[in-house]
Amino acid sequence: MSINATKEDFDPDALRQKYNEEREKRLRSDGNEQYQEMKGDFSYFLEDPYVEKPIVRDPLEDEVDVVIIGGGLGGLLAGARMREAGIEDIRVIEKGADFGGTWYWNRYPGAARDIEAYTYLPLLEELNYMPPRKYCDAPEILDHCQRVAKHYRLYDNSCMQTEVKGMEWDDDTRRWTIRTDRNDKMKARFVVMVNGPLNRPKLPGIKGISDFKGHTFHTSRWDYDYTGGNARGNLSGLKGKRVGIIGTGATAIQCVSYLGESADQLYVFQRTPSGVDPRNDHPTDEKWAASLQPGWQKQRQKDFTAILNGRGGRRGEIEQLDQFDDAWVEMGKIYRRRMRVAGKDIPRDQVAKIYEMSNFEKMENIRNRVDDIVEDKEVAEALKPYYAFMCKRPCLDDRYLATFNRDNVKLVDTKGQGVESITEKGVVVDGIEYEVDCLIFATGFEVGTDYTRRAGYDLIGVDGLSLDEKWSKGMVTYFGIHSHDFPNCFLIGTGQASFTANYPDGLDEGAKHIAYLVKYFVENKITRVDPTVDAELAWSADVVGITAKGPMGGASCTPGYYNLEGTRDPRARHNQPYGGMMGANKYFAKLEEFREGDKMPGLVIS
Repeated sequence: MSINATKEDFDPDALRQKYNEEREKRLRSDGNEQYQEMKGDFSYFLEDPYVEKPIVRDPLEDEVDVVIIGGGLGGLLAGARMREAGIEDIRVIEKGADFGGTWYWNRYPGAARDIEAYTYLPLLEELNYMPPRKYCDAPEILDHCQRVAKHYRLYDNSCMQTEVKGMEWDDDTRRWTIRTDRNDKMKARFVVMVNGPLNRPKLPGIKGISDFKGHTFHTSRWDYDYTGGNARGNLSGLKGKRVGIIGTGATAIQCVSYLGESADQLYVFQRTPSGVDPRNDHPTDEKWAASLQPGWQKQRQKDFTAILNGRGGRRGEIEQLDQFDDAWVEMGKIYRRRMRVAGKDIPRDQVAKIYEMSNFEKMENIRNRVDDIVEDKEVAEALKPYYAFMCKRPCLDDRYLATFNRDNVKLVDTKGQGVESITEKGVVVDGIEYEVDCLIFATGFEVGTDYTRRAGYDLIGVDGLSLDEKWSKGMVTYFGIHSHDFPNCFLIGTGQASFTANYPDGLDEGAKHIAYLVKYFVENKITRVDPTVDAELAWSADVVGITAKGPMGGASCTPGYYNLEGTRDPRARHNQPYGGMMGANKYFAKLEEFREGDKMPGLVIS
């Protein structure tokens, strides 16, 4: 059956044109350079408002087997899998005052996860913990991070409130020297870098940003001393205040409703609207939880990724579909339904069209929901996203859209151009100044900038080679884990590795793989491991070849951090995950294949 045999409720040609028009409005030649680094006069934005007791200690000049840089979910999983593998001499270095990573920093009101807790929170079976509700909020996630750290004894020998400032490899001793802002000069046999993509907040490079005389802060350093309240709202300090928030990404979607409840006047400055699906949270079904069999969480994680990608999994399509009922998997369900209608033996070009039509339908559902909730039709139209699903981070929230029905809340739509300037008193858009007492930046993190810039330090490898220099034209790795001339150093992240909306699943696969490697190296008295040049060039070529056409790697998406703000920077293709959004389970299978037989293909070990 032809895909055109079904009558659509939308005009595909009109949508293609609209998507392109909206994208063109937002394209900028400066890409990531449109953002202001938090350094110099802006470094105060990085100050930690959550530290209760600053740590005072002497500099360390000792040695450990494994240093893990980063205490977020990736660092926790790396430490947990190392402990399970019998590796005891571990040190975690974390710049926050506790474990948690992005969940240590993001404590804004309404902060929560938009992936179900049963797949998102790692190590549920290992810790015998079942989340009380389908979705978990930031306080629960932070508690779980600390629970994991205690269970696996990761507080032991850790360095909190410590920021790495440099790493150098010594080929004679086969050790890394790690320097920190506390004058540490510690050595490590192996280093696992889990800096994470959401660790370095950014500011918009708006003219006059330093001129504002009112109160201001970034959402990742929420100032409850000013706003009052806590992560669950009641921002009593905003009574009588005019508040402006710049940014309408995932963070703003969650906190705007709480600002609207408490401020006398709220201005929401929007460049690009987010797609907002229903959240529909509910308590965990106790009978369902009691029925789960060992291994349920890892299988559920893999099924979630398979369904999200529009593919089947190991146990059959119907079983998988029945266990998920959220907006994330709706796209996959729409695609399957359309494929069934089209019938068997569909030409490849028709499959691509079916996927496009499924995407149109999914986004039409999101846009129709805006009309159902927002009373002012002009405001509703401005809140509609015109781009493909997953071009920008999808959001799940039941409060955000309704906030624009409040008399004290005004959407200031910049029609894709962004804020014009900031003055001493407020924000200027299209020549109009909006005076505010408090200006909040919900402008996210440095996701698409160079790896070493996000990390905050460079690595100096064999013969003085800088990682920043090596990757100046894009990442070059083997599995996204190793990079030649940087021996005994392992990366966990998305670059040339995996991307899945359920981020901890990819982190865990990387952590398990590295724990397997380190255990093998320790047991076999191996002191140096490095990928071959051929292995990493072949892997990087695969990444570029497989990824180029997907929403994350392609040129059709509206600008955002998934595509380096829409620039044509050729590095973007090298820095993407293996297979883009569709490659996670394939990537995991590649790691499993590598581990079969302890042959260590592509690695030089000694």
